Amino acid sequence: MTDCLFCKIRDGEIPAEVIYKDDDCLAFRDINPKAPVHFLVIPRRHIENLLDTTPSDEGLLGRIQLKIPQIAKEQGLDSGFRTVLNTGPGG
Repeated sequence: MTDCLFCKIRDGEIPAEVIYKDDDCLAFRDINPKAPVHFLVIPRRHIENLLDTTPSDEGLLGRIQLKIPQIAKEQGLDSGFRTVLNTGPGG
């Protein structure tokens, strides 16, 4: 976990423009945006990738997924947005 980029962002070791945070997740602007509004939402708890999740992660993942529309609306994306999940080096 010490080399995890997202954990370092979560812990404030790497600066990020945070746009949302709660007990479950953190959302911040992408440093290399592919759209006018491009942000990442990560769990606060380290999860290497989706291949490492278990049924016990269902609640956390569901809560995070339900936060995305709220964050999108706060960022002015009222008419629609794209949600992408990347998993592992090939994702």
